[in-house]
Amino acid sequence: MSTLALLLKESWSHVEDQADDLANHFYARMFLADPSLRELFPVEMTGQRRRLLAALVSIIQSVDDPERFDELLRGLGRDHRKFHVAPEHYSVMGTALLDSLRVYAGERWSIEYDQAWRDTYDAMATKMLGGAEGDSHHPPYWHAEVVAHSRRARDIAVFTCRPLMPLDFSAGQYVSLECPYQPRVWRTYSIANAPRADGTLEFHVRAPGNGWVSAALVRRLQVGDVIRIGAPIGSMTLDRHSTRDIVCVAGGTGLAPIKSLVEELTRYNRSRWVHVFVGARDRDDLYDLPFLNHLAGRYPWLSVVPACSDDEIYAGEQGNISEVVERYGPWPEHDFFVCGSPPMVRATLGSLWRLGVPQIRVRYDAVPGGSSGLG
Repeated sequence: MSTLALLLKESWSHVEDQADDLANHFYARMFLADPSLRELFPVEMTGQRRRLLAALVSIIQSVDDPERFDELLRGLGRDHRKFHVAPEHYSVMGTALLDSLRVYAGERWSIEYDQAWRDTYDAMATKMLGGAEGDSHHPPYWHAEVVAHSRRARDIAVFTCRPLMPLDFSAGQYVSLECPYQPRVWRTYSIANAPRADGTLEFHVRAPGNGWVSAALVRRLQVGDVIRIGAPIGSMTLDRHSTRDIVCVAGGTGLAPIKSLVEELTRYNRSRWVHVFVGARDRDDLYDLPFLNHLAGRYPWLSVVPACSDDEIYAGEQGNISEVVERYGPWPEHDFFVCGSPPMVRATLGSLWRLGVPQIRVRYDAVPGGSSGLG
């Protein structure tokens, strides 16, 4: 671990038990310095604070991985264009962040921590600005009309929209969405299809008890509504140069990017075996299994293994999907793609570690339930 990464992690350990208060201070300090910034954010800031903290943790974890760090920050820069963030706003954000860290670390703060965060934020801002500038030939967001919407299971909906302008993306990526029922509140969702000739995008959304945007997308969105879509983000994409077989592990609506990857593979794959494991609480949550089984019947290289964790009379595999994948192992020479809730992703990564799968061959995303950006 580099000295910089060590200093960032040490300093964060001094404030993480006060992280919510730190996030409150950050936004208060930023809005005080530039009141016009308040208009860029939703009225209710709870989710926004949570996403700020998640972004900071991701940045700390990636600072020793130059490729991941660069990809993460450039993606955030592209995504932040939808907030109309201007170059001059970055200095305001940096000042507010450093002030918040100093205040909540108190006497434990040191000049070494201060310099480490200054250096890191300078690199962050440079890469985010570079990502935004490199994407300037695209609009900051796309308007898209909802052309289909159907309820699946108890709290899941699948809907399709058509952007009014072409939107280029890669299978496995995700975007942020804003719907007319929750203006100025953006949440990230994976695209559930590979790029199509007609430009349509499919999304799978579960409505949690406290998810305002997700609840609106599931229960209120209807055909004819117009939503806004941010720039595509994410690196859980296929490497066409790899010849290794593939294992995909999906939990709940984490199936969306996995379905996108499989759809992409149907267009060119001839030699790689692809094993898809789909986990759910009960059979009702296996909301897209008929489509997956249809694909498996059509393409000999594809197999689908569904499993239920809380359905004792389900005739298929029983248990958490991470356990099922481990039972089917070992997987000595495979590329892995994992997407689901954070606990599901952690459990699956633990199973793969026990099976000896090298981390470099595992790509994963926690189910996007909120923007991973600073704004």
